[in-house]
Amino acid sequence: MQLIKRAHVSFEARGESHPGREGRRTKREAHHTATFNKKPTGSKCGDMIKRWVSLEDQIIKILLRTLPTDSIALSSKTALSLSPRAPLDCFTSAPEIEETKPADSAGDSLFEQFAWLYIFCREKLFRDDTERMVRAVWPNGKPKPGETLIELGCGPGFYSCAFAERFREINVLGIDRSPSQLKWAREKAEALELANCCFQNDNVLDLSHADNRFDVLIASRLFTVLPDRARAVAEMHRVLRPGGCCFIAEPRYAFWASIPLFTMWLLARITHFNIGYREPSKARVLSAREMNRLFATQPWRKMKTWQDGRYQYALCEKG
Repeated sequence: MQLIKRAHVSFEARGESHPGREGRRTKREAHHTATFNKKPTGSKCGDMIKRWVSLEDQIIKILLRTLPTDSIALSSKTALSLSPRAPLDCFTSAPEIEETKPADSAGDSLFEQFAWLYIFCREKLFRDDTERMVRAVWPNGKPKPGETLIELGCGPGFYSCAFAERFREINVLGIDRSPSQLKWAREKAEALELANCCFQNDNVLDLSHADNRFDVLIASRLFTVLPDRARAVAEMHRVLRPGGCCFIAEPRYAFWASIPLFTMWLLARITHFNIGYREPSKARVLSAREMNRLFATQPWRKMKTWQDGRYQYALCEKG
């Protein structure tokens, strides 16, 4: 008996299981595994779903209470006034742009109502294609001094500020329709002391700029919510100068591209802000063939489309 006890102690001291216990332990583990994998049925399943939904709502409500709300309640003067550090005159010589241009129907946009959420996604989650853009539009890695770059659908100014900070010798203009997004972009440019970067409220389907105005045009995740993609591409071609090029980055998969939209619609439902937003509940993505056909609608001198992971790209040069 003492020998058996000593054997138990010896096995336990080495962190090993006693051979005599293996059979019973195997049976217990099989029982626990079967119990864990057993699917609830009937009312139990319904109760579990209700508890998960309730927990999800509680987490989101707590998150909302901890976030600032001043970006939603903005006056049009504050949101649309241009920073004196970056005058718009560096992009246009004609009085074709009004600095206080009204933000048409900005209140019915998810990107305006929940600007903070999209800003977080753009700054922290989305792919950063800055290096890929630089290599594509400037093969030698550097632009010519005085070149002008426009970003369509700039949002919080992620790329506009990145290009303006990296290449101080060029002028950068960001275009968007959300006053809250533009306010964030201007504050970011101000914090970085970017005198060569400014932002404007404008419609990418009807740009207020003259023909042949810009050397470079960039856009990222623009077509997922646009109602008329062909018109947007026509505007891209129109405002580019001969020899100018555009670089477009678009997500390939609807699931990943829809995460920001789905989350914003969910927040609208929970917070009872659902007033009929113009954005779809799911992102619309282009297939490789659709991407190629879309840009082929304009008479580019050179055009190339390709895919890389979750994104696809278009690089076009105007003749």
